[in-house]
Order: sequence, then structure tokens, then C-alpha cells
Amino acid sequence: MDDIAEKTFDVVIIGSGPAGLTAALYAARADLNPIVFEGPEPGGQLMQTTDVENFPGYPDGVMGPKMMEDFRKQAERFGADCRYGYVTDIDFEKRPYKLTVDEETTIFAKTIIISTGASAIWLDLPSEQRLRGKGVSACATCDGAFFRNEHVVIVGGGDTAMEEALFLTKFASKVTVIHRRDELRASKAMQNRAFENEKIEFMWDSELQEVLGDNVVQGVKVKNKKTEEVSVLEDVTGVFIAIGHKPNTDLFKGVLTMDDVGYIQTKGQSTKTDLPGVFACGDAMDAVYRQAVTAAGTGCRAALDAERFLADHESEEAIAQAHWK
Repeated sequence: MDDIAEKTFDVVIIGSGPAGLTAALYAARADLNPIVFEGPEPGGQLMQTTDVENFPGYPDGVMGPKMMEDFRKQAERFGADCRYGYVTDIDFEKRPYKLTVDEETTIFAKTIIISTGASAIWLDLPSEQRLRGKGVSACATCDGAFFRNEHVVIVGGGDTAMEEALFLTKFASKVTVIHRRDELRASKAMQNRAFENEKIEFMWDSELQEVLGDNVVQGVKVKNKKTEEVSVLEDVTGVFIAIGHKPNTDLFKGVLTMDDVGYIQTKGQSTKTDLPGVFACGDAMDAVYRQAVTAAGTGCRAALDAERFLADHESEEAIAQAHWK
């Protein structure tokens, strides 16, 4: 990192999923020479995804890692500097902002685009981790269509779990909801919709113990917490974990306004945060859609917002004195 130490950049992008790399593409095409720090998970959640069939421009589908490679190459073609590195500290007291990369390299940024994404909360079962992308998923919208006329299970009891269970009924022949309590946490409206759907069955007071199969899902082992009885569902081919997501925004706690979960709050229809020249996009600020295509759209918006900010604050003095009106 010696080649960038103490340098000031027009745009620093933190994160390298669809949002961050789209922001890099637009910023590079605007001659802003963005630098992207890819973080601990280069490429974001799509690096854990096999077939992606719902992103425009790939009529035959594409592997998640291949799609992110394409994103990166396109951004680099226009001059984006994408490199491995983890932003470990930011001094938001003065502008341009001072960033520390990998705990040792100091750089400065006139604008910052936060695209650190969010991570699904998993059960931390060895079998779950081994079969991620091979029948185990945390996104029914992304992967539900792969399970037409098959039996799938979904773990969770909140609104998201019920929404995903109902979505899966469009494709699956049967959806079994595994929930550790004897009642759902979902809203009454969502509960009623789920209970009324003849394709959805419930396993109460139960926990997923193991996902069966070597290379693909071939069943699940479930334990009843009250009776301690263990049962095996041998015909299950898909497992969906719906116990929540955690935005990767700890670095910005106490500095930027967030909701109770940690999603960064932006102003109106823009990607502006509380601080001038700091923008947020992708799953770090989107608690609703969480799709690659919507993340890419907010990445575009963040780059355009950053470009406009820089045009309105051309001098270092203007950057230093900037404030949102």
C-alpha cells in the first residue's frame, strides 16, 4: 500500500459487491479515479452464489463469482483501482476524511461511498456451511426457482421467513417451516397468509440439526426441543435460512444514523448520509430488497451523488467547510 500512502482521492469506495463496483464504474467514467477497497469478502455475498438467473444481461444465467469478476473488469477498464484491503478506521472530524487501511496505511478522501453490504445470519452448522450454494440458501427470491415441484424447508418465524415461505410456494410442491418456538413472531397478517396456504406445513418447537448430503442437499435432520425426538425429512432438496441479516456497518456506529438493526439511513431519495461527502449504497442501507440489481442501482446513484458533491465543492476549502443544507 506504499504507493497510495498519504494520497488524497476524490472517491474512496468501501466494499466490492454489486453496489461498490457499480459505483466504481460510474465514478471512473466520470474521471474521478476511484479507489475500491474490497474488504474481507471481495465480491460480496454473490461470491457464495452458484447460478444467478435474475440479473439483466445474462440470459443463460451466470455463476455469482463470474458475474462479480465481470463487474470488476468493467470498472477497471475505465480506470477504477480495485485492490485487496480493509478500511479499519476513519476520522470523520476533518475533511478530507482520513482513512486507515489494514491498520497501517493512511489515505484521505474527498468523498466516501459505503458499500459494505450485509451478511446473512446463519445457524453455524458445519453441514449448512458445506452445502451453501448447493441447496442451502439465505435468499428465496434469488434461488427459489431452482426448486420447482420439490420439497424445501425454511428456518425462521418472523415476517421475512413467512414472506420467503409464501414466495417459495410459487415453485416448490411443499414448504416446511421449522421454528424453534410454538408460535410465530411474524405479524398476524403474515401468519394468516402462511396458515391459509395449503403448501406450507409447520414443525413447531424444532431446530434444524443437520443438512444431509455430500455435494447437494438430500434431506434434513430436525430435533424437537420439547420431546428431544429427532426426525429425518429425506425428500428435502432445498434449505432456506431466514433468521435475519446483519449489515456490515460497525465501523460507522455512533457516527452515521442507522436503524435498530444497523442499516444506514440516507436522506430522501438520495444516497447522502449525515456527513457531507459520505454516501451509502447497496445492502448497507437497503433492508427491504437486498437484490444484486437493486444494489447496483444504488451504487450508480451514490457515484452520481458523489460526482455532484465534488462539482459543487471544487476547492479543498469548500470540501472542508461543506455541510448538508
